[in-house]
Amino acid sequence: MRVVLVHGFLDRAGIMSGLARHLKSCGHDCVAPSLQPCDARHGLIPLAHQLDQSIQESLPDDARFALVGFSMGALLCRYCLQELGGHRRVEAFFSIAAPQAGTLTAYLYPGQGCRDMRPGSQFLRDLERTKDRLSMIPTTCYWSPVDPVILPSKSAQLPGASQVRVFSPLHPVITFDRRIYRDVGRRLKAQPTTGTQYAPP
Repeated sequence: MRVVLVHGFLDRAGIMSGLARHLKSCGHDCVAPSLQPCDARHGLIPLAHQLDQSIQESLPDDARFALVGFSMGALLCRYCLQELGGHRRVEAFFSIAAPQAGTLTAYLYPGQGCRDMRPGSQFLRDLERTKDRLSMIPTTCYWSPVDPVILPSKSAQLPGASQVRVFSPLHPVITFDRRIYRDVGRRLKAQPTTGTQYAPP
């Protein structure tokens, strides 16, 4: 399966390289764009459009694929899924240590992107209104109860998703957790090859 891996705040594509290598060894094709500016100073929506453009340039128009997002990257994935039509093509969505309900640490950094990641932001309220578009996409959330960046830690969980708790005391370190590598690989292997049957609203 084709898999698009999306880095987080202040990161580059390289932070997803370990997972990409594991998935390639399992027979998957991986694409990992580096989005700019990585501090999302202009907001998450421009970065989500940049991600969508990268997907269009990297994959055939009719190709189905899976999305894996780390931290901020998972919010960009959700915007692509819910607002840019990605729900029509995506087979599975994996959210790794992401502020799905916002995080208090987003108050510590300036810029529109961090404002978008604060609890109750307009960006998150808009995603909440279209959350039904995720309902037919197998979704898995990996979260750590001791993550110092996602506060409160349960903000990393999405209702209706499979929740996988991983103890990782440092936020970026979770991207190197082989338990996640194996779990993502196992879930992708279990995906039907014919594609998700979904009629978007």
